[in-house]
Amino acid sequence: MKALNIIVLFFSLFLISCNSEPSLQKYFVENTENKNFIALDVSREILNVDKNKLSVAQTAALKSFEKMNVLAFKLTDTNKAEFELERAKVDLILKDKKYQQLMKFGSGKEGGSVSFVGTDDHIKEFVFYANKKENGFAVVRILGKDMNPTDVMTMLSVLQHSNIDLEQLKPLQQLMK
Repeated sequence: MKALNIIVLFFSLFLISCNSEPSLQKYFVENTENKNFIALDVSREILNVDKNKLSVAQTAALKSFEKMNVLAFKLTDTNKAEFELERAKVDLILKDKKYQQLMKFGSGKEGGSVSFVGTDDHIKEFVFYANKKENGFAVVRILGKDMNPTDVMTMLSVLQHSNIDLEQLKPLQQLMK
């Protein structure tokens, strides 16, 4: 009887710990192998930066950045219905209160948004979402530790000093064709 109680307790804890709410992380994992999506993970090493040439602020911004995940849906004549369904899923996920919207641009069917997860000075994730009815949509997650909006702007200046390894970005060329 004790063994049965332990099994029931363990199983109950397992079910409680499973979170069935949608999240971008789950969405990325579920669609990585989908033929309509292009998935790409980019580490900070892609920037190929001479750290000796960076300012203190640039070095701090680079340290706060961990990696970037890109998931892009390429629209074709044969997947328009799936495009609408997948776009609606992303819109629903980004409506969750944990994604705080910084800005939105464009109209309902086209445009994009910038959101973040965390607090103003301790951002864990920036999310860039863009969609265009002729091409598809893309979601970019920039993951880091204690990032802030200034860090993202500073990272843009780091990009000017970088020698990006374009070989890692080849999968995104498929989206542009």
